[in-house]
Amino acid sequence: MSLTDKTCVPCQGGVAPMDRQQAEQMLVQVPEWSLDTDARMIYRRFKFRNFIDALSFVNRVTEVAEAEDHHPDILLGYGYAEVRIQTHKIEGLHENDFILAAKVDALGA
Repeated sequence: MSLTDKTCVPCQGGVAPMDRQQAEQMLVQVPEWSLDTDARMIYRRFKFRNFIDALSFVNRVTEVAEAEDHHPDILLGYGYAEVRIQTHKIEGLHENDFILAAKVDALGA
């Protein structure tokens, strides 16, 4: 089953975050994303022609995030939006983060 076919499940905490090796294995499924140096977050910078296009993309990401009840951090500027995803409750990465990344990718930039 592909990540886009899955649904984020609520994380109640008490679950260990993925280690670097697990995260790198999951990253293969969302190859445009990068792992931060601590392996606690994935991120991707999307480029656009202008601010309006970037904002439109962020609004579409918001709809997906609300539907999945999993919310990324987003940096927005002229011609770009950077999406950063982690599971805050466990201060690291969970399968949910990669599911959301795949669904953001499916929006097309």
